[in-house]
Amino acid sequence: MATVILFNKPCGVLCQFTSTAGRPCLKDYVPVPAVYPAGRLDSDSEGLLVLTGDGALQARIAEPRRKLPKTYWAQVEGVPSAEALQTLRSGLDLGDFVSRPCRARRIDEPEGLWPRDPPIRVRRNLPTAWIELELEEGKNRQVRRMTAKVGHPTLRLIRRAVGPWTLEGLAPGQWRQAIVPDKWL
Repeated sequence: MATVILFNKPCGVLCQFTSTAGRPCLKDYVPVPAVYPAGRLDSDSEGLLVLTGDGALQARIAEPRRKLPKTYWAQVEGVPSAEALQTLRSGLDLGDFVSRPCRARRIDEPEGLWPRDPPIRVRRNLPTAWIELELEEGKNRQVRRMTAKVGHPTLRLIRRAVGPWTLEGLAPGQWRQAIVPDKWL
């Protein structure tokens, strides 16, 4: 059976096991040998990172053509209109690629959300809102690029779920072993 680790990556942690210039990395949090990230999160993004040592499972999780949904919570500048959300849902030309259609909706601030360290920058005269996006791809800084393209830059980005796995019950910096769905074996 494949080892699968679910890790709630804090902001500022690198998605690799070797540190660069003393920055925090996975080895500082996950003492499990022979597992590697199935996909990545930018240093300034938070949330669910799936790790495994099974190469086929790693590909199943990370490769965009497999269409495994990934759910993100994005705190954005301003309050997106229905038109902006529809533009996100329809797919966007981001220059080097066109994003696939996705699910996008406004949500209330997620319950039980931990404080971000460091806190996001705050502008007194500019409201913020939360968007939940579900993508079946995950290109470099894609969510941030998509929200910026519709005029609502991302201030905070949290990956909530990858396929059947969620952040539920994991505080930042915590990890647990997970079960692999039978249909994937």
